[in-house]
Amino acid sequence: MDTTTTVSKDAPSKRPVKLEEAFLMTKFGLYNVCLIAISGTILAAVLLETLGLSYVLPVAECDLLLTTREKGVLSAISFAGIICSSHLWGFLADTRGRRAIIMPTLFLAFASSALSSLTTNFWLITVMRFLTGFFISGPSATIYAYLGEFHGKRNCSRAIMGASFVFGVGSILLPLIAWSIINQEWEFTIPVLNIIYRPWRLFLVVCALPSFISALALLWLPESPKYLLSHGREAETITVLQSMYRWNRSSRDPALVLTGLLQETEAQQTKVRREEAANSKSVVGLLKQMWHQTAPLFMGSYLKRTIIICVLQFGIYLTSSGMYMFFPDILNRIAEQQAKGVERITVCNAVYATRFDIEELVNLTNGTVRPDVCHQKLDISAYEHSFVLEASYALGFAVIGLIINAVGRLPILVFIFTLCGTCGVLIVFIDLPLLAIWFYLILLTCGFCISVVNACAVDLYPTNLRAMAVCISLMFGRLGSIVGSNLVGFLLDTNCELTFWISGLLLVGCGVLSFFIPHIYKRQASERISVSSR
Repeated sequence: MDTTTTVSKDAPSKRPVKLEEAFLMTKFGLYNVCLIAISGTILAAVLLETLGLSYVLPVAECDLLLTTREKGVLSAISFAGIICSSHLWGFLADTRGRRAIIMPTLFLAFASSALSSLTTNFWLITVMRFLTGFFISGPSATIYAYLGEFHGKRNCSRAIMGASFVFGVGSILLPLIAWSIINQEWEFTIPVLNIIYRPWRLFLVVCALPSFISALALLWLPESPKYLLSHGREAETITVLQSMYRWNRSSRDPALVLTGLLQETEAQQTKVRREEAANSKSVVGLLKQMWHQTAPLFMGSYLKRTIIICVLQFGIYLTSSGMYMFFPDILNRIAEQQAKGVERITVCNAVYATRFDIEELVNLTNGTVRPDVCHQKLDISAYEHSFVLEASYALGFAVIGLIINAVGRLPILVFIFTLCGTCGVLIVFIDLPLLAIWFYLILLTCGFCISVVNACAVDLYPTNLRAMAVCISLMFGRLGSIVGSNLVGFLLDTNCELTFWISGLLLVGCGVLSFFIPHIYKRQASERISVSSR
């Protein structure tokens, strides 16, 4: 009787409420923390699947008979798979459901990655790594929309940055896992497959485990409430909200009673079109619906915001991934010059001084790798530098997650872009190797902006276009990774300075472009009000 009286005084429970108001009623607690942890693990899985191969290539060249050109192909093939499938997964996530795409693609990514550890030649591992990228693309972008749609505007940015912090912690584990597995000396033969199973093969499987674990965790999680409500599934939405409340409430709180939810206004897509998309069976029908789902992003008021988000992601990935692929190589060249007694030298002069030695080192004859370049271990310095970078990411994501509501997104974007871009330009002139290395590390931390830009994208589009928008923007980001890697590889030995000028000035330009993100000033003010109202 007392409980009934308490609930009756709760006005929102006696009338239909907006979903934003319902999120406030469910509170922020254990359910949200678990969701953030799982989402962060999925983001970490994407990192392990795409960048983990960089530790494998130097030690697998003899087993797979890899030429330098083939190593370059393998470095980019996962990103190519991501680009090819981003559009498809974005469309399916908006029409079939976020969870319905994330969970199966995680299982498929794990399977293809595990199979790639058993390959015996370049073509087989190329195909399997392409499939890994193809499938991991599903959760890599959709997870932002999925996580954001369990939170109201007050907590959306903080939740995404919380998942990014978990991702940062997971990224720290990458060099540690690589060091603990790859630098082992055991091996055994599998006669049926005619392969020698070495530590690098096990490392590929371990990198795939977060995908498998995350997929299992999603078996116990529902579809996002915003997606359910946007598709007219009000009863299911209320069930999810009540489940969230049960996890988050204390034992003294009354039960959550919701009589109804007010439908959100959706732009560019009618209920009939949604049903057609969900029921479409033919390839032509599927392509037609994909066009209807994509076209609004490049029309009307959405055109400006889509272009801005895509350009920002392209610039971020070009530097954070493209320059990262050559980070260990450049550091080794600097170390080589220091070993010869050279105390003051610029990064690019160190590159020029060692380019002929490097070319002789990787020279291949008759399609086989020279025995003297066969390595089963990596130098410890490669792990140390990677660990410092990943630790910086983890700390940075934690700080951004704590201050983003108070400071706002625009100051964070402008500060990071300007700082990283300036450091990139200054690297050209600095002749103190240690200082140049630290500036190089700062340049690579522009990846902080990826999650901030994704948080902006989640708020810039309605529910029916959100996943597609994020997928399209990240597709341009992955394209930036491929362009950056090839650009640096092409220019490094001949015009090293230009690579740093391009990345540095591009980031500064992204900082300027951030001012033109629609509503970013209004949203910044809203976030400050949310914090002060607590």
